[in-house]
Amino acid sequence: MLREQAQPKIILRRMAVILLTGYWVLVVLFYFLAGEQLHLRKSRGNIDLLPAESGTVELAVGNVVEQRFTTTIHRLEQIDVQWGTYYRQNIGTVFVELWNVSQNSIIASQTYDAAAIQEGGVTTLTTEEPLEDLYGVPLMLRIYADSSLGNAVSPLMNQSTPAEEGSILFLNGTPVAGTLCFSVSGEDYIWTGLHYWEFAVTGFGLLVLLLVVIWYRCKKGKRSYILNAVIAVQKYRFLIRQLVSRDFKTKYKRSVLGILWSFLNPLLTMCVQYFVFSTIFKNDIPHYTVYLLIGVVVFNFFTESCGMALGAIVGNASLITKVYVPKYIYPLTRVMSSVVNLAISILPLILVSFITGVHFHKSAILAVYFLCCAIIFSLGLGLFLSTAMVFFRDVQFLWGVLNMVWMYATPIFYPETILPDNFRFILQINPLYHFLKNARICILNGISPEPIVYIQCMLIALVTLVIGAVVFQKGQDKFVLYL
Repeated sequence: MLREQAQPKIILRRMAVILLTGYWVLVVLFYFLAGEQLHLRKSRGNIDLLPAESGTVELAVGNVVEQRFTTTIHRLEQIDVQWGTYYRQNIGTVFVELWNVSQNSIIASQTYDAAAIQEGGVTTLTTEEPLEDLYGVPLMLRIYADSSLGNAVSPLMNQSTPAEEGSILFLNGTPVAGTLCFSVSGEDYIWTGLHYWEFAVTGFGLLVLLLVVIWYRCKKGKRSYILNAVIAVQKYRFLIRQLVSRDFKTKYKRSVLGILWSFLNPLLTMCVQYFVFSTIFKNDIPHYTVYLLIGVVVFNFFTESCGMALGAIVGNASLITKVYVPKYIYPLTRVMSSVVNLAISILPLILVSFITGVHFHKSAILAVYFLCCAIIFSLGLGLFLSTAMVFFRDVQFLWGVLNMVWMYATPIFYPETILPDNFRFILQINPLYHFLKNARICILNGISPEPIVYIQCMLIALVTLVIGAVVFQKGQDKFVLYL
């Protein structure tokens, strides 16, 4: 009796050690894997190059083009200018200077050989280090040359697009209507990344607070759903292993290739879809095979786990009505068996990536995070579906239709850019899109998404899990009446 009373405290102590130690291991690991993207992102204040419509002035000696503008870029990296050459070979030296108007000083300058500039070509002004402290500062791009008339280039301009606030184009000191064809790009600091360790300490404090609350409730003899779930999983771990093994073996029962299908299935699906969408429907997605295979692997797991969890309670009616086992174990084991399939399906993804020349960076490990979010999301949805299936058998047919719609609403085999703007909201409300998109960024782009993205994806997964768990908990006592 005393041993049974002490068991929850022992489990809680172990859980606290594992959670608190694991938390800091993951925090440090994420800091290392996220790299520069934890602190910096492509600036949202970048100025895009406008389409050229006409030339400004021929940059002979004495002619000057000045473009005033302000920027909301934290770290300015480069400025591009587009040129017209009058379709001739020009001579001379072109000077491009960036001025701080408020201080009347030159920030950066660069010279170019007019003979090397081509019609419609672009020159780039860069510095050894990104320029900082220019946020909201009035700047001026000053361009002139030492060429003679008939042998000079001309910066191009756009006259139809309304100029941004603070943007004024001067030709030889006279303001004119229009904007120089130039672009400004750089990076912005990410606030959450700059305060990463403060957030890490805050998260640790919240985790400690949660453990203290669980310990207090345990001490007072009150119920704790989290602790009870952990105790139940540990108590029935043998049964869980047997159920997972049963579901996994049943799937390949009397199959000649057996477990090999977990490896072949995503490859064969990818081959068919690759032929259709890369040959019949042209696309320009880099490393399309890996892009497609990531989508196939993730969506196949989602479809399989939710489909199996859907019938978890109904399919185990004989056990539920005869033997007491926490009922959430049945959908949990269905999802876990699909996780085994997912792990096997990742092997062909790695193989195809090597064959097609995709270079894995350290950020690729972060894709596991988004796979975990997909697993948690699928478990939450599986709990909801398994509950609904008990009371409404039509759910299995509705789920088949919904799953098909979900597949086409997720950019598995097509680029998200093909969707019209008025349909882009479909992607934003699609959880699988966020998991899939960010896993691809980690693997294909070799960079980490912004820190806020990790929080958003985990919140989506956890909210779905909580909703599914609450619905399941509310309905589980009535299951025996409908089985």
